[in-house]
Amino acid sequence: MNTVAVGAGADLGAAAGERPAAAGLHAVERGWQETNCYVDLWLSLLAARGCEARAGLAFTVTQDFEGDQFTFFKFPLYDLDRLYGVSVQELAIYDALDEHVEQQVARGHTVLVEMDAFYLPDTRATSYRRGHTKTTIGIDRIDRAGARLGYFHNAGYFTLDGEDYAGVFRKTDALRADPDLLFPYVEFVKQTRAALTGEALAHASLIRLREHLAARPAANPISAFRAAFPAHLDTLIARGEAYFHLYAFNTLRQLGANFELLGLYLGWLAQTGVETAPSIGAACATIASEAKVLQFRIARAMARRRPDACNECFDLLERAYEDGVPALAGALDVTRS
Repeated sequence: MNTVAVGAGADLGAAAGERPAAAGLHAVERGWQETNCYVDLWLSLLAARGCEARAGLAFTVTQDFEGDQFTFFKFPLYDLDRLYGVSVQELAIYDALDEHVEQQVARGHTVLVEMDAFYLPDTRATSYRRGHTKTTIGIDRIDRAGARLGYFHNAGYFTLDGEDYAGVFRKTDALRADPDLLFPYVEFVKQTRAALTGEALAHASLIRLREHLAARPAANPISAFRAAFPAHLDTLIARGEAYFHLYAFNTLRQLGANFELLGLYLGWLAQTGVETAPSIGAACATIASEAKVLQFRIARAMARRRPDACNECFDLLERAYEDGVPALAGALDVTRS
């Protein structure tokens, strides 16, 4: 689907209705329906452009444990360029943000903006008018005169207007008068050539998989997480539920969602003729599901205020990782670089 600019007076609501509420991999039944704002955004954008998003998921084999969190996994810009012909460039903001957005949308580009979810109506269940959190949206339609815009966020496509428009673009009296507010980080998505399809896409994706496998973690990241976990759990019990939600998002959700997407990627590879042992895909599914079990056990330990080493979960997760990423590297005869 091509990006379409919407000018002053256009029926943005009707235009936005052309977008599906869930598209591509968001329409697939998954255990972790949402991953993180950047990956979810790209899953929606690629689907809207008619691209096969699964081909770009080879990077999931590089996820590591970073000491306090699992890698916040993201589509590498090189992969997006190589597979889908899109260039992601930083947009310098030196004037009114919505004027810059209007210029880029008029050129057929999607604008990726770090916004305050406080003003995003699609976050009614979490942040909308409740708390200030940073998230990335993809704007592809804007009506400055009518103070309306259409945007991709998480698992869908949405619209906002009125006070929300003023909020996201910092046009309220309070935001306009705050001298300490910095310009947000903004990128734009520019289609530079046609996306690869068919055999060419499968071949390019397999090349990227081999390169990502060569850069996989040197040691089992689940083992590193396990070693750090007792101290993490002490902190969780001390700090309570609000901290647990932040912790779970940046550890267990990132782990489980990453490996669920890796499993979907392996399924797509099989459809293209690249077969891997069923045990590798099963290992990815185990990590995706057991991360949820571990999340539940942590919540229960917190409620009881009693530490739980969760040894059974970690045993399963560690074995599954070895049966997953290292086994995949062995099957494709890829050594670490």
